[in-house]
Amino acid sequence: MQPDPQPQPARQTRLEQLRPYLWQGRIGPAFWTITGVISLAVNIILIVILVSLARQLFEIKQVVSDQLIGGLYDNFVKMDQASIRTNVVVTSDIPVKFDLPVKFDLPVKTNTTVVLTENTQIGNTLVDLNSGGVSIHAPATITLPAGTRLPIALDITVPVETVVAVDKSVPVQLNVPVDIPLNQTELHTPFVGLQEVLSPYQSLLQQAPASWEEVLCPTSPNMLCDWLAP
Repeated sequence: MQPDPQPQPARQTRLEQLRPYLWQGRIGPAFWTITGVISLAVNIILIVILVSLARQLFEIKQVVSDQLIGGLYDNFVKMDQASIRTNVVVTSDIPVKFDLPVKFDLPVKTNTTVVLTENTQIGNTLVDLNSGGVSIHAPATITLPAGTRLPIALDITVPVETVVAVDKSVPVQLNVPVDIPLNQTELHTPFVGLQEVLSPYQSLLQQAPASWEEVLCPTSPNMLCDWLAP
């Protein structure tokens, strides 16, 4: 079966229709026509590339403004407003030295044995003597020689009044809570200085547009804004 010969004349007819726009038998107009088409295509490609790059620049601007510059500025502000809160454990030996007056009554009640240090006379003492079957009960004076040991029951109150010297070291362990605001320390000045360094960049980035919508249609959206929107 022979292929249908009709499509070939149709294609030739289309080429003949385009030929006046591409070639008029002169080199100059054909050159400028082709050059214009190429230039238009290149410009369209460059515009698309610029739009894509602009979107990336907007994203980079947002990252730098919100996360880098803005994040640093906000954290420096928070650091200046922060406080150091902790518990400090203090362990030390504290020397203690003073005179302690002591005054009290000491009761003493006990059984003990005393030793006479000298001869001791005991007068008007009744003495019972038994000798040769004769019993005599008469008063007499008795002399106890020195060194005689006498068992006695001691029940007395002794007043005590003295001064005790205290001189020693006492181990001490303390848990001390600490709350130090950083804006009341020497760190306040460098924190404020860092905020002042970043503040102009933060203001500049906040004023810069973050999207094509803010550049082309800040107040009245249109079809172009919808197309450029991510």
